[in-house]
Amino acid sequence: MKPAPVVLITGAAAGIGKATALAFARLGYRLLVTDLKAESGPPLLAELKAAGGDARYVVADQAKETDAILAVNTAMEAFGQLDVAINNAGTEGDQTLGLENQTDANVRRTLGVNAEGVLWCLKHEIPALRRSGGGAIVNVSSVAGHVGLETCGAYVASKHAVEGLTKAAALELACFGIRVNAVAPGAIQTDMIDRAVGAGDTDARRAIEGMHPLGRMGTPEEVAAAILFLASDAASFITGQSLAVDGGWLAR
Repeated sequence: MKPAPVVLITGAAAGIGKATALAFARLGYRLLVTDLKAESGPPLLAELKAAGGDARYVVADQAKETDAILAVNTAMEAFGQLDVAINNAGTEGDQTLGLENQTDANVRRTLGVNAEGVLWCLKHEIPALRRSGGGAIVNVSSVAGHVGLETCGAYVASKHAVEGLTKAAALELACFGIRVNAVAPGAIQTDMIDRAVGAGDTDARRAIEGMHPLGRMGTPEEVAAAILFLASDAASFITGQSLAVDGGWLAR
């Protein structure tokens, strides 16, 4: 009997990452999930087990290459293969700073997690996927990887980098049977959005909802569904693409 496929998901303790992990678990995948805090591990693993997934948790700061190595090595040691990688870990940084007010700390952290972190993950996921016979990678980008947003220069730069890395990786890896795509969410109802616009019915929340022609924010589960599609055989002839899950934002 063929063993269940294995997926690695970074930033899986909340939001899009958690919804994606639960979706893969329901499909019977074995999972290696990461996040920043040790205390996030036990409750996440319990939910994944209840959903049907055999999972391992690694504490990881995806801005560090050593933590990308740790995640991939742990997956290979635990399961012996890697079939899918979801590079989701990210930070919004300080989105109140115009370009002339950017700080070294904000630029380094935002680009370190969102851009360098994806690069380090790709670097170490690729050999594991090749040894496993190919597979799929999905990078979590943003509408900010396609358009500019005021006072979000570091974040916008980091997500444009994710889009570029996705295309470069798709070209490099096509000959190995590894597809690489991205999803570009609009505003999604997560803790990250609450930090940006406040919880409840705020003016900032109504304004960002109005950026979406569908008139609302998305849910983590809606993004997870797109990620599952891109990782699946149903998307077997799709690589180097960015799928907007944005309520029509980018159509304007």
